[in-house]
Amino acid sequence: ISVPLGAFFIWLLVVKGSYKSIERIFLAGCLVYLTYIISAVMARPDWTEVAVTMIRPSANFDSSYFLMIVGLVGTTVTPWMQFYLQSSIVEKGVRKEDYWASRIDVIAGSIMMHIVAFFIVVACGATLFKTGVKINGAEEAALALKPFAGDYASILFAIGLANASLFAASILPLATAYYICQAMGWETGVDKTFKEAPQFIGIYSALILMGSLIILIPGAPLMPIMWMSQVLNGVMLPFVLIFILRLVNDAELMGSYTNTKSLNWIAWSTTVIIIGLNAVMVITVFLRL
Repeated sequence: ISVPLGAFFIWLLVVKGSYKSIERIFLAGCLVYLTYIISAVMARPDWTEVAVTMIRPSANFDSSYFLMIVGLVGTTVTPWMQFYLQSSIVEKGVRKEDYWASRIDVIAGSIMMHIVAFFIVVACGATLFKTGVKINGAEEAALALKPFAGDYASILFAIGLANASLFAASILPLATAYYICQAMGWETGVDKTFKEAPQFIGIYSALILMGSLIILIPGAPLMPIMWMSQVLNGVMLPFVLIFILRLVNDAELMGSYTNTKSLNWIAWSTTVIIIGLNAVMVITVFLRL
């Protein structure tokens, strides 16, 4: 019941709402991510152990480990987010003199994302991993917290998951609709009507419907689907980053907004590391087979 209701809600929000109203709803929804922080604290982890393992993380060199690492990269620096970010800045009508504010917006969002991800890991590490609980679905993660961290921690974690799900179900189809329509030269925009941007609204609606139907398939392996989709993100990411870096360093295109040497060093180093992780993942998977 929740899947069609959730799908209809996010479809209605984007198709019938304005960009300004959607942005405000998303910003308010971001506050819900604080529930993960509270859940982690309520799980009562060993903070000394957390600090030590942050400095000296354990690692192994099998295919499952590198699949997970590439998946984590793919769910953090997602290819689709690169398209969504630039599309949202265009749609907001950000002027050149306000680019500094957009930069702060992106940096603050990136920092917050890492903080939230950290506390998700702490919450699950202090409970599920510690007791050897294996989960086959996202909802099981919230339910499994209950015996170890209490009712409230479980409820808070579930609220955070529901919020994240609705966010993803709304923003990913939006990003896809943006870059397909931009590539084809079709009109895009949340503020546009179906008559003004039929392809954009049509693609978005079709993706919402398709995603809902896949989730509703009885016995669908949702956790492997979710995990492998993030691995695929990690594999695709270097291609997107390379093209973005070529564009952002084109002086004729960017003028005075080309990347600085320090930013280029960081960006290219990150891209090379991701390519290296993908290469090691492929090699370890091949050796395992």
